[in-house]
Amino acid sequence: MTADTLPAPRTLSTMFGLLMVTTTGIQTHGLVLLAAALAVTAVLAGIRFRPAATLAVLFTVTAIALSAPQPVFAALSGLCATAYLVLRHAASSAAVTTTQPTVVGALAFTLAGLIATLIPLQLPWSPLLAPVTVLAIYAIATQPFLGESESSSRIK
Repeated sequence: MTADTLPAPRTLSTMFGLLMVTTTGIQTHGLVLLAAALAVTAVLAGIRFRPAATLAVLFTVTAIALSAPQPVFAALSGLCATAYLVLRHAASSAAVTTTQPTVVGALAFTLAGLIATLIPLQLPWSPLLAPVTVLAIYAIATQPFLGESESSSRIK
């Protein structure tokens, strides 16, 4: 049995993909229903063609943006989207991607997003902090990769 024909990751990824769309497509109509239908079609196409999985997530994000569901449903859809992509892209390579850090990270970010939506902060100046915060996070995240340059090591 080749890695591309492993039934468990494909079945689980398809289930998570359909759950991802279902949590956003409940009681919808109009353009939201169209986006959800396109997402379901892309999930089904993703069984055979892996790039369609990413398209399914993009259609689901479109449905969420158009419908503005309750935060719990959006968070559940995002968690399912993460599981869907992790499992779907691992199905063809037989790689183990559902490691403990992956699961803990997905759950932690989902919980952090939910907590952020539940706290009603009314800070009109908070968008001004976003660029500074992003720059600080970038600097912290890249610091281990920068190391010492050749010129600074010669000075010592």
